[in-house]
Amino acid sequence: MNTRHSEKDDGEGIRLAKRVAAMAGVSRREAELLIENGAVRVDGVQQMLPQSRVLPQQQVEIAAGAKPEPILPVTLLLYKPAGMPTDRAHSLLVAANHHEPERAGQRFLPAHAKGQQCMTPLETGASGLVAYTQEFRIERKLHEDAGILEHEVMVDVAGPVSPEVLARLERSPARVSIGRQSDEQTGLRFALKGARPGQIAHICDNVGLRILAMRRIRIGRVPLAGLQPGQWRYLAPHERF
Repeated sequence: MNTRHSEKDDGEGIRLAKRVAAMAGVSRREAELLIENGAVRVDGVQQMLPQSRVLPQQQVEIAAGAKPEPILPVTLLLYKPAGMPTDRAHSLLVAANHHEPERAGQRFLPAHAKGQQCMTPLETGASGLVAYTQEFRIERKLHEDAGILEHEVMVDVAGPVSPEVLARLERSPARVSIGRQSDEQTGLRFALKGARPGQIAHICDNVGLRILAMRRIRIGRVPLAGLQPGQWRYLAPHERF
């Protein structure tokens, strides 16, 4: 469906939602849903903002068969880069950072990034998996199970880790194992239930270990998987924390 609108305006055009509502014979709210679902193009370019304005001479098209359906809430999984505060990492939830293999089957809508709650913050210096959600059931799950949900974190520390230090680490609340070791550094794997920002650093400080890097690779049963720093993906329907 397309049209060139001829009604008078104030020189700045009219709201796109108003134009779409008139074209499709739907309510203003239904028109907003059509736009937010990516079903509307202006002069061939997809428009996602109902409040944007269009001029009478501009061509507006509505995709055939498009329905004004509500946008369902989603949960997004981000690979937070080291050095970025969690409260700024939300800015990475844009289409350009959507994990490439997933784009074909799951189209990103700007509404998917709105109102996202970060349920699993990380230290600024740490990298790895961070979960954002708009879904009440997920928010409740992560909140209620915060104390028992296991986090898996890979921690690089300076120098070798002696058996004595490893034994002291094993007396901490975390399960700790050595993944690799050299004279320069040791890669440790921490599995810790109810992990809080700063807790692993505190454990390492207590045994005299200096952290070089820290990366969370799993929250509960949800892995970081194939994401690269700065990329995000959707929590799949079959995945459970």
